[in-house]
Amino acid sequence: MSIWGSLLGGTAGYAIGGPLGALIGAAAGHAIAKAAFGGETPAPAERQVAFTIATVALAAKMAKADGEVCAREKAAFARLFHFDESERRNVERVFDLATRSTAGYEAYARQVAGMFEKGAPALEELLDCLFHIAEANGVVTAEETAYLAEVARIFGIDAAAFEALRESRLGGEGADPWRVLGLARDTDEATARKAWRELVRTHHPDVLTGQGMPAEFVALAQERLQKINAAWDRLRKAKGWK
Repeated sequence: MSIWGSLLGGTAGYAIGGPLGALIGAAAGHAIAKAAFGGETPAPAERQVAFTIATVALAAKMAKADGEVCAREKAAFARLFHFDESERRNVERVFDLATRSTAGYEAYARQVAGMFEKGAPALEELLDCLFHIAEANGVVTAEETAYLAEVARIFGIDAAAFEALRESRLGGEGADPWRVLGLARDTDEATARKAWRELVRTHHPDVLTGQGMPAEFVALAQERLQKINAAWDRLRKAKGWK
């Protein structure tokens, strides 16, 4: 069963609990009474569902960060989330319910953050999903940037990692390779190479999937990895490194 089948079936909400479980329950038409995880280590399947529903909820809340949900943002959401046409109506229902939910985005962000290690690469990928949607209308507004920065703070993603992710996503082909790789401009070759290899290792789709990122998000993770490698190639050639 796809992650969407598990999520939209409704039973996932009982295991997840909290505001994310309540959102699943609202979409499925029933109430969620179970409390959110409190110190327990969630099963991989539960983390995958939480990752997915948190991305939907946070994307919906962000789409309203600048005052309205535009068609391009909804289209970007649809491109990012791979689901069968038979599931489209239900997935869009979750999105629309999240935009109207009284729960603040901070509650969604804190719940999913609590299911992963602080600053986990999987959480960076979730933030990258949000950047992808934010840029859909051609510009990331000040309100959206502030929203994304606060989500990053809740996730435990430090300022350097946030700036690296923003440059990777918004810098285009001219993205500054130093910033994409999170390196100071006086970094020597050996240190830079070690940092690049560590980024490749930690952001490899297989590693991220093992952390709880659903398989449906692998394409976006591969895109991030390509940008990391492209930044290293540009930097290596510019510096004359081997």
